[in-house]
This record gives sequence, structure tokens and C-alpha cells, in this order.
Amino acid sequence: MISQKTRYAFRAMFYLARTEGPVAVGTIAAHEKISRKFLELIMLELKRHRLVNSRRGKQGGYELARPADSITYAEVIRAVEGPLAMAPCASVTAYGQCEDCYDAKVCAIRKVLTEVRNATAGILEKHSLADYLAVLPPV
Repeated sequence: MISQKTRYAFRAMFYLARTEGPVAVGTIAAHEKISRKFLELIMLELKRHRLVNSRRGKQGGYELARPADSITYAEVIRAVEGPLAMAPCASVTAYGQCEDCYDAKVCAIRKVLTEVRNATAGILEKHSLADYLAVLPPV
């Protein structure tokens, strides 16, 4: 299950995908009904993962770092939530052996969780922010 923080990240990213030029975080927060302080933290995470760029000054704000059709749902979720895998041993981006694991090579749980991770990643990586722009209300 994704967190409210991730839902807000998607709402902010969709908003940026529908607008041109930098948008002030306060404008996004007001339009999407998100706490400005909370959104500022989210936007910093998205910036750290190079999904958005920011500009300072009167005409500053945030904008997508790349075109909407090249930013996948998987990237947004990873930026906010971390790896898609349900356990570290099933992760591609943050692999680690579970603390109580005897042998990861023969672990039946790992095999199933890796399958789940691969299926989930496959779906999330083939969808981009641009996929659903047509169904969103205009800004």
C-alpha cells in the first residue's frame, strides 16, 4: 500500500506535468490541498531523485526535470517510499539479506517476493506521468 506522502507526490507531479514553467510550491499546495510544509519535504525528495528541478527567485518554483512521458510511476514511488520490493532480499535497487535468513539461494519466500517485485515493477515502469494526463481536470 502506498502512503499518503506518495499520493501527494503523484498529485504534485501531475500538477507540474499539466503546467508550463516553474510553479511555486505554495501554488501547488493550495491547488492540491496539501500542507505547504509537508509538500516542501516531498518536493525536496523528488528533487534529490532528479525528478524535479527548482529555480529560486520571484519567477522560481518547481518543474519536471524531464518530459512527463519519461517519468515512470515506479520512479516516483521509489523516490518517496524506497525500493518496490516487500523484503530487502527481493530488491534490485537495495538488495540485502534478511537478518534471520539461513541461505537466500534456497529461500522459498524470497523467490515468491522476487516474483511479486518483478511483476509490480513491470507494471509501474511501463506507465508514465503522461499516461493519464488526458483524464485529469485542467489546471
